[in-house]
Amino acid sequence: MAAPLEVVISSDSGSQLWNCTVFDLHSGSSLLSYRGGNSAARSLVVLRGEFLLSAQLGKNFINVWEIQRKVRTRPSRAEPSRTALLSDQLQQKIVCPGVVTCLTASPDGAFLAAGVAEAVYLWEVSPLVSMVCTGKLLAVLSRHYQDVTCLKFTDDSSHFVSAGKDNLALVWNVTFLSHLCLSLSVVQMDLSHTPEPRHVLSRHSLPITDLHCGHMGAQARVATSSLDQTAKVRLSVAPPPGRFPSGLLVWELSSGELLLSVLFDVEIMSVTFDPSEYFLFCGGRDGNIFQVSLCSQSLNREKSFQSDSEGNQVFKGHRSLVTCLSVSMDGTLLLSGSQDETARLWDVQSRQSVRCLAHKGPVTNAVIMAVSANMFLPDSRPAVPLPRFSRHLQAPESPDAEGSGAWVRPALQAQEEEESYLQKADRLYALMHAVSDKALCGDGENSALRVAELEEEVQTLKKVNKDLFEFSSQLLTKPT
Repeated sequence: MAAPLEVVISSDSGSQLWNCTVFDLHSGSSLLSYRGGNSAARSLVVLRGEFLLSAQLGKNFINVWEIQRKVRTRPSRAEPSRTALLSDQLQQKIVCPGVVTCLTASPDGAFLAAGVAEAVYLWEVSPLVSMVCTGKLLAVLSRHYQDVTCLKFTDDSSHFVSAGKDNLALVWNVTFLSHLCLSLSVVQMDLSHTPEPRHVLSRHSLPITDLHCGHMGAQARVATSSLDQTAKVRLSVAPPPGRFPSGLLVWELSSGELLLSVLFDVEIMSVTFDPSEYFLFCGGRDGNIFQVSLCSQSLNREKSFQSDSEGNQVFKGHRSLVTCLSVSMDGTLLLSGSQDETARLWDVQSRQSVRCLAHKGPVTNAVIMAVSANMFLPDSRPAVPLPRFSRHLQAPESPDAEGSGAWVRPALQAQEEEESYLQKADRLYALMHAVSDKALCGDGENSALRVAELEEEVQTLKKVNKDLFEFSSQLLTKPT
């Protein structure tokens, strides 16, 4: 049997035999299970396609498994008819200063971020220019006033967004970290300095429950859901043709200006886009899933949800609040997890539940993801093992510091505003003219000298022209 292209990875808070399970997306059969504890909500991530990480529910550490290593088949005692591949026990535990409330990893595998109380801990896993893992704690971002509830990186790993119970969503720029890693110099700064977010999004009136970043990196749409019964969509630069109506307000990710706000009759607990970002899916406290069309012709930036023929629909089937949502790569299947101890797969077009995956407790995480290269290779091993992760900020001269790499902090550089396309075009146009002028006339002190040389050359040419004229005149007027 060929390995699947996409799988479902889910976890619940009640299972005693395994932490998380891998299911086949189309058949629903169990493919692989990972043992050891229970995962907290919004904390299940895959790092570099080689490690599976999740925050232990109610504890101060992160569980780490290799995606695949020395697997074996074992029947389940609770369900004798069920046979699953069981991986080895936990490979590593990352101890944190407090209970981990959420966890995320950058798509390029360079950074790991965890929410601990009201702070965000940011680690460097491996520099982009090196195959050596460092595990250095780069920053403790203490900008939230209450517990952090969710974290998400953009797909290009240049930014991440944190949201919390203080009703705020903060945008952090980490692009400069990869640039600083290219430098051989050691950069130091005062450990007491607190980095500031690039932007603060503050339009919610109650705690934020979930967020999702779309595609296009720093220009991605960001959706947030909240207990204030709203889901809000934010956007950077202008939308591609046909993606959003021109009447809606468009803003850059850093500006915090709102594109769309949708009001529901219930609290919204989870949110996600479909891959093409035509629809926004919102999971409610009542178990319903609301499909919001982002291609509506309505010009209202703030509106109440109503089912209609323009794509606003409701998926009904769960009996309790929807904790998580995910969409397949082709956009045809929607995965939802709920506190009713089930994860459901839905056909998006018909809004019908096509499969129900039973769990032993409330579902804390459920995500559709592409299969990593070595998930089903029994003898595969990670190319680079994970390091020990530091719990304290350390400067290079500290006696406890490990390695000789550069030590950096996310506030070392001023977080500059990104240029728009028109600004870039104007700058390049001016640069081309400056280069042309420089090639013709030189620059600085050489300009006067160059002008003098050209004037002398002009005088020489005039003299040559005069001599030729006189010679020609004499030749023509000479008597034969």
